[in-house]
Amino acid sequence: MKPLITILILVTCFVGCTQKKKTIKGDTQFQLELNAQFKDASTSPLKDKDRKNFESLEFFKFDSAYVVTAILKRTPDTEFFNMKTTTDEVSKERVYGVLSFELKGKPYQLNIYQGKELMTKEGYEDYLFLPFLDETNGLESYGGGRYIDAKIPKGDTMEIDFNKAYNPYCAYNEKYSCPIVPRENYLKTRVEAGVKAFGKH
Repeated sequence: MKPLITILILVTCFVGCTQKKKTIKGDTQFQLELNAQFKDASTSPLKDKDRKNFESLEFFKFDSAYVVTAILKRTPDTEFFNMKTTTDEVSKERVYGVLSFELKGKPYQLNIYQGKELMTKEGYEDYLFLPFLDETNGLESYGGGRYIDAKIPKGDTMEIDFNKAYNPYCAYNEKYSCPIVPRENYLKTRVEAGVKAFGKH
């Protein structure tokens, strides 16, 4: 009888543990990964009180119209400058290039940046930073704009997926220092893709 009791205890424990662990929400791989990061105390930017009841970030519905191919014009002679942040710190960045693309039939341009510190960090040598502002800021999306992560491409084109636009960490917790989006990266259109403002329903 002993082995059977042990098995019953193990099964009960397994079922109980499985029921307690909530499944991660998200319609795309990006959403699933971001929600998992925000739920995990070791990687979440959320304050403890917000993380306790966290289930999912708010996202615009995935829209393939916001996945665009951009032409990259590299600007190799640009110097590093102090990009302002939400604190007294500055972020050493340079304009890596200018991206030209169309969104819903209209032409736009954005500067894409390269951080001086990240260039020396293992695994981030080819990392590029694409911050932008648009006409949803302060309404459905965070007022300070959003970011997209990118990597240096081999050729002269890049795919930009605005569905992967995320909020700076300071949108969730003021202890973080976040680069302020330069005004030249303002898109005079509504980018209804990516992460919405935190706490708005």
